Amino acid sequence: MAPQDAVYTHGHHESVLRSHRWRTAENSCAYLLPHLRPGMKVLDVGCGPGTITVDLAERVAPGHVTAVEVTEEALDLARAEAAARGRTDIDFVVADVHRLDFPDDSFDIVHAHQVLQHVGDPVQALREMRRVCRPGGIVAARDSDYAAFTWYPESSELTTWMDLYQRVARANGGEPDAGRRLLSWARRAGFTEVTPTASTWCFATPEDRAWWGGMWADRILESQMADQAVASGAATRPDLERISAGWRTWTAADDGWLTILHGEILCRP
Repeated sequence: MAPQDAVYTHGHHESVLRSHRWRTAENSCAYLLPHLRPGMKVLDVGCGPGTITVDLAERVAPGHVTAVEVTEEALDLARAEAAARGRTDIDFVVADVHRLDFPDDSFDIVHAHQVLQHVGDPVQALREMRRVCRPGGIVAARDSDYAAFTWYPESSELTTWMDLYQRVARANGGEPDAGRRLLSWARRAGFTEVTPTASTWCFATPEDRAWWGGMWADRILESQMADQAVASGAATRPDLERISAGWRTWTAADDGWLTILHGEILCRP
């Protein structure tokens, strides 16, 4: 596998989109929001189903947002979200973050949420994000750090899930523990002014456990990751069934608690 030819681990099964469509500017890029201003031009790299993208467009109006994904099929998800919310100020462009087809200094904000963990060369990706960001602008990235996930009660099935996810993601050319590496990657990409922060998602109420645990109980059986795990020999279908049952057991626990740590960077070109 060439350095930039990573395979996206999750795919776009409904169980994956259930998670991705939950994301908003408020719960996924709060660290960036104080820096947004009306009239800005924003590039949203790896926009997914577009919920964050549309939130950003609303905050910078009458500015403009360009949404990037690697395929037209992926962009169609974001197009549908924008249409449903009546946004006409978003462009949709197929592009590879390692080789962005935009001129230098094109955008005020270049944003990527949960993207750098999936690309083959995150340092090159950040170099490109830096190139297309104007002087005085901001390159912003947020990524989870899988090894820092914490849950209770202890669960051998969830421990197996974590080990399996790490192995599949790395076999695909990604880095699942990206959050802790963002500052290092940014410095290697040539940024000298970097503000690193961290934030968490927490799932501990009955409603949140039902949503998150139920989503992963389905996702470990039906998503692209499940297919990859079985095809590579990393897991069998019975293994995945046990992990799924473990997620449902955690969901039903009255004291069930899970936090997801994210690293964040705000970089000035």
